[in-house]
Amino acid sequence: MSEQSDRKFYQAIGRNGPAERLLIAARDRIYADFIRTCAPSSDSVIVDVGVSDQINNGANFLERKYPYRHNITACGLSEASAFRARFGDVRYVQIDSNSPLPFSDNEFDIATSNAVLEHVGSEAGQLHFLRELCRVGKAVFVSVPNRYFPVEHHTAMPLLHWTDTLFSAACAVLGKQDWCEQENLILMTRTRLKRLLPQSRSWTTNYTGLLLGPFSSNIYAFSSG
Repeated sequence: MSEQSDRKFYQAIGRNGPAERLLIAARDRIYADFIRTCAPSSDSVIVDVGVSDQINNGANFLERKYPYRHNITACGLSEASAFRARFGDVRYVQIDSNSPLPFSDNEFDIATSNAVLEHVGSEAGQLHFLRELCRVGKAVFVSVPNRYFPVEHHTAMPLLHWTDTLFSAACAVLGKQDWCEQENLILMTRTRLKRLLPQSRSWTTNYTGLLLGPFSSNIYAFSSG
């Protein structure tokens, strides 16, 4: 996610309100599923690709909750001065959009990313992003917002995001056109996520976050390598 889009997202969520509480609850569940599926040990080295420089109770759940932060390498597009000040025991590496990750093959026990895949700008970019996670991580855990959650995550629109036509029209009416541009947001479903996953690996996909069956707030994909 670009720094501008990242800022706009968390501004829309607000602080200490019901939207932030729901976001925290969803990400607590994603974290629990990350721990359950990846089963990291105290020695596991982890790369977290696409961290936020917005410091609040909802962002960067892995860095906030994981007990062995010194084993995390975090990556983002900005200099991330706020992130580095908050998480001084986490190694931070600035990366370039749509470029190879600056790590060797299988350098990490786990490569993970939350709420980033939908923001890389194109399907080709999504495929490249997933291939890079698979290249540098022995195990991979990716989570994304679910398009069929009743409320769209970035705009807070109810139901109107379930079709491209309605979503584009609603964004135009509400002055939120940036979110209906593919370069900023590609709405994700479990079917779409499955189609993007590299076939060189075996994957498990499931719902996570606020659990409402196929209308749950998030989806994850996990591969043990």
